[in-house]
Amino acid sequence: MAGADTASPLIESRADLIEAMERGSKPASEWRIGTEHEKHVFHTNPLRPVTYEGENGVRALLDGIEKETGWHPFYDGENPIGLRNNEVAGGISLEPGGQFELSGAPMETLHGTAAEMAEHMRVAKKVAAPLDIHFLGLGVTPLWAVKDIPAMPKSRYGIMTPYMDKVGTLGTSMMYRSCTVQTNLDFSDEADMVKKLRVSLALQPIATALFANSPFADGRDTGYLSFRSHIWLNTDNARTGMLPLAFDEGFGFEQYADHALDVPMYFVIRNGQYVNVAGESFRAFLKGELPQLPGEKPTVKDWEDHLSTLFPEVRLKQFLEMRGADMGDEAHVTGLSAFWTGLLYDEVSLEAAWELTRNWTQEDRDYLRREVPRLGLTTPFDRSSIFDAAAQAVGIAEAGLVRRNRLNDKGQDETIHLACLEETVRTGQSQAGRWLDKFRNEWNGDVTPIFKEAEM
Repeated sequence: MAGADTASPLIESRADLIEAMERGSKPASEWRIGTEHEKHVFHTNPLRPVTYEGENGVRALLDGIEKETGWHPFYDGENPIGLRNNEVAGGISLEPGGQFELSGAPMETLHGTAAEMAEHMRVAKKVAAPLDIHFLGLGVTPLWAVKDIPAMPKSRYGIMTPYMDKVGTLGTSMMYRSCTVQTNLDFSDEADMVKKLRVSLALQPIATALFANSPFADGRDTGYLSFRSHIWLNTDNARTGMLPLAFDEGFGFEQYADHALDVPMYFVIRNGQYVNVAGESFRAFLKGELPQLPGEKPTVKDWEDHLSTLFPEVRLKQFLEMRGADMGDEAHVTGLSAFWTGLLYDEVSLEAAWELTRNWTQEDRDYLRREVPRLGLTTPFDRSSIFDAAAQAVGIAEAGLVRRNRLNDKGQDETIHLACLEETVRTGQSQAGRWLDKFRNEWNGDVTPIFKEAEM
C-alpha cells in the first residue's frame, strides 16, 4: 500500500473523472467474469469468533496460506491484512470482523470460476483445520453481536466504524457481521454499460430473493429472509440504494461521476497512511480545500479509492459489480455469477431481461428493494409475486448460457452452474426458507446447528 498514491497523476479536468470508469470499456471478446466472496470465520472448541492475533488467529491463517500458495502479503502498518497473487489479478483480504474474502481473478468461463472457488476452499480449509478455524457460508453471522466480534487491524475500518454510527443504525452490522458474494462483469461502451446497469439494478432485488441466506442474527429468527439486505437499508443512505439517476434520460459516465462527487468521503491515503476525511466533500478536494490536506488536490488514485466507497446495489467502476446477494455455499457462489453472466453477456438475454423490467417504475424498484429482504420470493408484485419474475429471469439466464456454449472438459455447458437456482425455482424456497424450516422443527429453535450445516 505504501507509496501507491504517489505515482498517480493529478486530476486535471472532469474528463479524468469520467475516464477512470470509461477506460473499462472493452470488446466482447475480452469480457471476463469476476467473483468475490466473503466467509465468516469461527472456532468450534468452544464456539466463538476468531481474533486477529494469537497462534490460532486470522494472522496465522494468512501466514499459512502464504506458505501454501506463494502469494504475497500486503500490510496495514506492520500487520498483514491480505495476500496478492502477482501472476494473475486476484487476492485475499480481510473484512472488518475477520470475514475472509477472495477477490477472484477474471475468468473466461464459469467453469473457471467454479474451479477457482474449489481450489481456494481446498487451500483455506487445509491451512485452517489445525487452527480450529472454520468457514461459514451465510449472509449474516447467526449468533454474535457486533460487540462480540474482534476487529481486524485495518486503518480504513477504524475511520469507517465511528462514521457509520452517525449515518445509519446498522452500518456496523454491515461491517462486522455480514458477508456477501459479488459478480463483476464488463461492458463494451457507455451505451452497453447503461443498459446493463439498468437491467441489473431492476433485477437486483430478484437476486436478493433467489439467494436469500441470512434469516438469523443474535441467536434468533430476525423476521427477514435476507437480514443482510435489510442491514444495507439502514447503513448510509448517501452511498447505498437503487441509483434512480441511472434511469434518467441521458445518463452515462458523467452523470455517475457527478453523483459520486456528492457522496461524502471516508479517507485519503498519503505515504501509506489513511487520512481521516470522513464526511468531507470530494468537490472541495478538487479545489484544494480539504481541511485535513490544505492546498492538496486529488490524484486519479484518490478518485478511484473514493469510487470504491460507494455502495449502491450495483456499483460502477471499470466494470459493473452486482452487490445484492447473500453469501452461500460453493454452488450458490458460482450460481450467482452464472445468473448474471447468462443475463448480461448474451445480447438476446439482455434484451429479454430489459423487456421484463423496462416498465417497472422507480416506485416499483424501491418497493422491491424495501420488501424483498423480509418476504423474499413471496413479495407481492404485479398481481402475483416476484416469484414469477424470478423464474423468468432464471430461464432467460439459462438460455443465455446455452447460447454462450462454453463447455467444460466433460462437454457440459455453463448451465450446470444454475442447478441451485433451478432447485429454488422448483421448490419456491430459498436457502433461508430451508434453514427456517429446520430452526422451527428439528433444531427446536436453536441456531447453533447451522454452524455445522452451513460450514463450507
